[in-house]
Amino acid sequence: MNQKFKVSGMTCEACIYKVEHVAKELPGVTGAKASLEENSITIDADRLVGLPELESAFAPHGKYKIGAFNPGIDSLQGKPVQEQKEQIQKSWLQTYKPILLIFFFITTSTVITASQAGGNFIMNFCMHFMAGFFLVFSFFKMLDIKAFAESYAMYDVVARRIPVYGYIYPFIEMALGFGFLLGMYHLELNIITLVVMSISIIGVLESVLNKKKIRCACLGSVFNLPMSTVTIIEDGLMIVMSGYMILYHLNLLP
Repeated sequence: MNQKFKVSGMTCEACIYKVEHVAKELPGVTGAKASLEENSITIDADRLVGLPELESAFAPHGKYKIGAFNPGIDSLQGKPVQEQKEQIQKSWLQTYKPILLIFFFITTSTVITASQAGGNFIMNFCMHFMAGFFLVFSFFKMLDIKAFAESYAMYDVVARRIPVYGYIYPFIEMALGFGFLLGMYHLELNIITLVVMSISIIGVLESVLNKKKIRCACLGSVFNLPMSTVTIIEDGLMIVMSGYMILYHLNLLP
């Protein structure tokens, strides 16, 4: 028996996985397929699954709301699906405005700080930029660690195999941020950063090259940013900066 219901609250591939998993836990359900485009879920079962039963199953997961499906109508706002698609198709600038603003403020404050610090400007810039980057990004992840961990596990090669890593990762970023801010253990911090970000970029590259439609978890669940070359640039920048500082501390750069 095939039944279709509307689902509000889905924003990414991680949400689709979660919604399908909850539905498949119901007795008699043999399959479930969620659609982010239609805000719906299609359930295959050997019996009739009632709406109250579904609502009860999703009650512990307050983010998602179940209702009757009306073809062509948006489950969140009651607008035609075509109109919803047009609203989703934002310009590049609108989509990445949050992260662009964050980079602007971090870069500007870093230039000012590095200019006044004296000594090697590039080293000072890298150290203060990475401190700001890790502290700001870990802050957004910690606003909803559970949601971040679920999204991160969709593409990170470590979190995919060891889910608890997604819960630990924001604290790793926070520790790195404070370490760079305090100027502690320069060589060790940069080696750790190089390893962590190199591992992180593997999953990002895999997702972007395979054109997977996954939400980027770099800013946690606060902003719905798609995985793209912007994410590659973020991780790549940290790798380049940490690599530069490692070479500098090993006296391999002037």
